[in-house]
Amino acid sequence: MVGGEKMENQKKVIVACGGTGGHLFPGVAVAQELKQRGHEVKLLISEKKVDAEASKKYGDLDFATVPAIAKPATLSLKMIPFLWKFWKTKAKCTQILKDFGVDAVIGMGGFTSMPPVIAGKKLGAKTYVHDSNALPGKANRMTARWCDAVLLGLEAAKEYFGGSKVEITGTPVREELQNIPSREEAAKKLDLDPAKKTVLVMGGSQGAKNLNSLVVEASKAMPDIQFIQITGNLDHDRVKDELGDTGGRHKLIAFCDDMASVYAVTDVVVMRSGASSLSEISYLGLASILVPYPYAADDHQTKNAEVFEKAEAALLRQERELDAGMLVADLSSILLETEKLVNMSAASAALGVKDAAKRVCNVIEKG
Repeated sequence: MVGGEKMENQKKVIVACGGTGGHLFPGVAVAQELKQRGHEVKLLISEKKVDAEASKKYGDLDFATVPAIAKPATLSLKMIPFLWKFWKTKAKCTQILKDFGVDAVIGMGGFTSMPPVIAGKKLGAKTYVHDSNALPGKANRMTARWCDAVLLGLEAAKEYFGGSKVEITGTPVREELQNIPSREEAAKKLDLDPAKKTVLVMGGSQGAKNLNSLVVEASKAMPDIQFIQITGNLDHDRVKDELGDTGGRHKLIAFCDDMASVYAVTDVVVMRSGASSLSEISYLGLASILVPYPYAADDHQTKNAEVFEKAEAALLRQERELDAGMLVADLSSILLETEKLVNMSAASAALGVKDAAKRVCNVIEKG
């Protein structure tokens, strides 16, 4: 341990998990499990608004911010300012880790993870990186060089870390999703009918405008189906104008801080195929229609979706091919065929790892 004092067997762990909800929420799950086991935890997040909003809910956890940096193309002129920012962020992380008295550092993905992992390695701490995707990001593949072990959400990613010690842990799911309310309780809270089939739509924070509009068209063609649509802050007002009055059966939410209730009343999800969201719906056994974000790095969201499609837990639809009519047909085929919905839900649940946070923490404790 670098400085500080601790109880016997207690570890001081840094969880670097900023940049997106896909990194933050699994990091929160790991931190919650570590705290339950008596360890001391500090989470490093970015200065982005999305991190600030999401972390507000977890007042019992200790957060610190560090600048988020994304690597440009290697031959780009932007590499010079990137390297300067990277060095400054690494220096800040080193100081945070020293002051904390770090024993272990786990990065939950992206370039926000790399500086604290490198800093931790140089300070003699145990270091880990977790990747949730079927096709790992370049940042994680680079970060793995400084890690004692690489932890993976999906078996499909293993081949990309040939030179590293690898453990398949699954992707951790935050604590509040482990005990969701009943469908009736959730429906009452959301002012929905628990007896009606309900579609949850999550367009994600990036490039959801077209998908949001397709869902509005589909909803108007399905008056007997309830919709909960999380639009993102930037697109909420536009979607509200497009939607008009639906008599309360189509709920629009800009940002949701009660996903447990939303999931509890959901029958099928229409969403991007980010790994963290997929881990949540598989944990809860929800059928889905997956529309990968078309500009995701290396098209990794399509790779994620293919895992679920192959397992018959989801339908995979590329956005360039999707229209409102196809979406109505897909939703109808799932919601109106009871056996299909049951089978897809069971297949989704089979992909989930119920104790992923515990598995990650077991690796950290063994050190």
